[in-house]
Amino acid sequence: MRKEEKKRNLSRRQFVTMTAGAASLAMIPFDIASGFSLAKKPDSKFGGVQIGAITYSWRSMSPTAEDTLKYCVECGISSIELMSNTIELYAGIPQAPPRLPRDASDEQKSAYQKASAEAREKQREWRTTVPMTKFEELRKMYNKAGVKIHIAKFSPESWSDGEIEYAFRAAKALGARGVSNEIGERACEKLGPVAERHGMFAVMHQHLQPGQPGWTFEKFLAYSPAIMLNFDAGHYFGATGLHPGELIEKLHDRIFTVHMKDKTGPKGTPPNTNMEWGKGDTPIKDILLLIQKNKWPIGVDIELEYPVPEGSDAVKEVKKCVEYCRNILT
Repeated sequence: MRKEEKKRNLSRRQFVTMTAGAASLAMIPFDIASGFSLAKKPDSKFGGVQIGAITYSWRSMSPTAEDTLKYCVECGISSIELMSNTIELYAGIPQAPPRLPRDASDEQKSAYQKASAEAREKQREWRTTVPMTKFEELRKMYNKAGVKIHIAKFSPESWSDGEIEYAFRAAKALGARGVSNEIGERACEKLGPVAERHGMFAVMHQHLQPGQPGWTFEKFLAYSPAIMLNFDAGHYFGATGLHPGELIEKLHDRIFTVHMKDKTGPKGTPPNTNMEWGKGDTPIKDILLLIQKNKWPIGVDIELEYPVPEGSDAVKEVKKCVEYCRNILT
């Protein structure tokens, strides 16, 4: 292994030792009836860098707000990008019909399409009329447990104007600073002005687009000063093979958060593949130390995308990633 590669990532031995210690941590007790009474609140700000997670990391587990809060606390996470399914389930949105089996009949498909359209209309009406009480209640529950909701991932680009307004109002009630969406010109054009009006951010997340010839972030940032990036360092590295630190240095004042994952690059074996942290080639250590050194107010959110190993679960794996970051920054 080249010298620079050794510097870039933790050694396998360091990682195994560190995560073994993390796995032995006892689960912090909860008292649901009293509002999640905790022996100790989580604190995942290490060396001045706020480490958090996106709830997509626990997609294999229950998505309820109460369970998600438990995951955060058990992992020691004090900051979260909360996705809309968890938010709106707690707030009481009318539910869509369950998905059909693959062998559904034409009659079942027709009935499903009708029920889906009716549910979509009920959801639109709900979003534009619902009071903010439940969202404020959700914020208080999380804050009381020591967890701050910094982004609400509603992805409202395709919603009506009234629903987009709702997304930012609800995000503000949750205590978030922005609403996230997949990056695109239509999204920036629609969400930027609304974010400005609410004094918030429209936070844009990219996947593999930077690997396309001529693709740049600046084109999207030009739409509004309220457009910020939810820069996915893992996807960027997987698509381009370029060191994400160079782009972070260039656009640091327009990056709100970084999604962190470990991946191989486009020429890796296998290429552009999610790996357990410490086994891929994403320069995680470099990125964290760069943010720490410059004291940039950029949050780093763990996005667990590699397959959960047999005998483990998503909570245990996210906890390993938290400890990986802690080991670098402290």
